[in-house]
Amino acid sequence: MSNEIAIKVENLSKVYRLYDKPTDRLKESIHPMRKKYHKDFYALKDISFEVKKGETVGIIGKNGSGKSTLLKIITGVLTPTAGNVTITGKVSALLELGAGFNPEYTGIENIYLNGTLMGYSKEEMDTKVQDIIDFADIGDFVYQPVKMYSSGMFARLAFAVAINVDPDILIVDEALSVGDVAFQLKCYRKFNDFKKAGKTILFVSHSMDSILKYCSSSLVLNQGVKIEEGTPRMMVDVYKKLLSNCYNFDESEDCDQTIQQINHKAEEWKKSFNINPSLLNYGNSNAEIIDYGIFEQAGRTSTNIIGDNITSIRMKVKFNKKICNPIFAFSIKDIKGNEIAGTNTLIEDIETGEYRPNDEVVISFSQRLNLQSGIYTLSLGCTKYEGDDLVVFHRLYDLLIFEVISKKQIFGIFDICSSVKISRIQIAEGT
Repeated sequence: MSNEIAIKVENLSKVYRLYDKPTDRLKESIHPMRKKYHKDFYALKDISFEVKKGETVGIIGKNGSGKSTLLKIITGVLTPTAGNVTITGKVSALLELGAGFNPEYTGIENIYLNGTLMGYSKEEMDTKVQDIIDFADIGDFVYQPVKMYSSGMFARLAFAVAINVDPDILIVDEALSVGDVAFQLKCYRKFNDFKKAGKTILFVSHSMDSILKYCSSSLVLNQGVKIEEGTPRMMVDVYKKLLSNCYNFDESEDCDQTIQQINHKAEEWKKSFNINPSLLNYGNSNAEIIDYGIFEQAGRTSTNIIGDNITSIRMKVKFNKKICNPIFAFSIKDIKGNEIAGTNTLIEDIETGEYRPNDEVVISFSQRLNLQSGIYTLSLGCTKYEGDDLVVFHRLYDLLIFEVISKKQIFGIFDICSSVKISRIQIAEGT
């Protein structure tokens, strides 16, 4: 294997035998004609890829796609049914919470145990223990059996061990999202230090902003099969297609074109979304919001939005009475219910026109949602001022739940898109 390759996975498969009932396993083992009573389930099927030294590679995919199984085989926790894995360098892995810890041992004893499993001598671990204890920051609990730990303490100690034993390769399975906020920040700082030091990192994450921020490349798994590999941005797009059941497995069809054709049929929009069962729906019904959706730049419906892309929020309104210049609006709330963004046609100074009964209109708001990565809700409304009174024809509050993915670290709620210029002042000699 080339000296530039840290991890090489070749034609890797993991097959489990599934039996309808426990006795079928016994029947199969003693049947004289070797009759099969099981079904083969491929957790992984013919996976191949390489990770170069110094790369940070993310693995993404829906639940059950085989991501964790792949990492367990790479780290030696599981044995593959077929294929090979070749590793160059010392590996530190952080898989399930507390994996590799003996619950009866104290934190200190587990630190030495994990060091031994990685091939370090006691003398070598003696030089690392204090750094691990300081990073974990769990106080005197480090001298108590880990079975007494909370999940947060487990996370702290497990990550502290994995990150402070100076491995060549760090393998992480979704572990950066556990613990309190302060600890997560410390983990990400250490993660960045690893990248700057030229270490190899392989990690699984459902956080698309982490994939975009930290990875040099990524691969997507689906039902145990690697379907694509490439740049993080391209793979996030593939993953979003998978989530919306729009990924084109048949290359003979243009999935994006098909989706755009469907999107022109407004009655199909809302069928692409899971409607929030706790939405607030009210109004006098003189006008009704009969369809709605969130659309990516390519025209696909989506609830996973990349912040610096153009996103369209659309609604279709049907009028039941004659109405002149109604106000069309949308607003966005954070997960705590705080309204943080939105607009309407009155604010935008748009003359919306006159409508008669049975008229229908489609309203599209297009913008970049440069928000902090997180979960948000979308609300829609159709109203009008009659004198000083606001008349509500129809409002749908907290209608859709969606996620914003930001490639950039944002301070506060939204990205103010600041540009920075630094001009060095030249001081004349002799002054």
